[in-house]
Amino acid sequence: MSEIQEILNDRILVLDGAMGTMLQRYAFTEEDFRGARFKDFQYLLKGNNDLLSLTQPQAILEIHQKYFEAGADIVETNTFSSTSIGMADYHMEHLVYELNYQSARIARQAADEFTAVQPDKPRFVAGSIGPTNRTASMSPDVNDPGFRAITFDELVAAYKEQVTALLDGGVDILLVETIFDTLNAKAALFAIDEVKEEKGVDIPVMVSGTITDASGRTLSGQTVEAFLISISHIPLLSVGFNCALGADQLRPYLKRLAQNTTLNISAHPNAGLPNAFGQYDQTPEQMQELVIQYLDESLVNIIGGCCGTTPSHIKLVAEAVKNYKPQKKRIAI
Repeated sequence: MSEIQEILNDRILVLDGAMGTMLQRYAFTEEDFRGARFKDFQYLLKGNNDLLSLTQPQAILEIHQKYFEAGADIVETNTFSSTSIGMADYHMEHLVYELNYQSARIARQAADEFTAVQPDKPRFVAGSIGPTNRTASMSPDVNDPGFRAITFDELVAAYKEQVTALLDGGVDILLVETIFDTLNAKAALFAIDEVKEEKGVDIPVMVSGTITDASGRTLSGQTVEAFLISISHIPLLSVGFNCALGADQLRPYLKRLAQNTTLNISAHPNAGLPNAFGQYDQTPEQMQELVIQYLDESLVNIIGGCCGTTPSHIKLVAEAVKNYKPQKKRIAI
């Protein structure tokens, strides 16, 4: 049994909040994204948040520190788009290993600093593995339903590169998150299994899907139950949902998940739904009230925040969690 699972048997763990929301506060310019190293790079780089682990590492470290200060037990690496597929948009595929490795090292530094000060509350690093901007199950061309922009093997190769670097950088957990196409996720899980076997290591794996709207399905059309079955073929630390919905809208799907698995359940919802300007208005106090409902119903073992959430949100989530114990039946298989 992993150290994290042992802790989960005793208490509910808190995940961090949004990285992108925090980075927006820095108002980084194109020059900031480039830094000295990429000053003369021929393509625009603003918006490549993962690159900031190389050009603005102090900002990434500060964000991790703020979430740990707020009470988070786990922070995610700044690697949501750090695959060759994601980096192709910026012509930076050659940086994938370095991006993942350095992002893991930055988060590791923050975690180790806080664990050293408070050894009875160890901090952990989750390697963030996003879904990529391609889908293996559906065609992007309505006139050619059989066309695919990516193959399963191409996804596996991209994920293996990312996973290898995250492990080399010292992550404690691998988090396959924001899954809108389960076939992409299965490629990530296949890649993780291969890397674990090649390296002779074992590491806890979290899986977090995305229910896209009130239909209660993922973008590729799966129900909660179908999604769960599709990813239950390998041992997992947890299964859950994140993004797309706020805590209120996500609650019924977490209930269905809880009724169908003995796995630990995770959730990191958005700070409500975006307004007309794409901003998130839900206050930390409002989110805390909704999270308390999760806790009253024993729906989660790991709880954090996604889009629009900040250290202020996570602080109140962490305060709420202190008053609850995990549901004992959730034992990872």
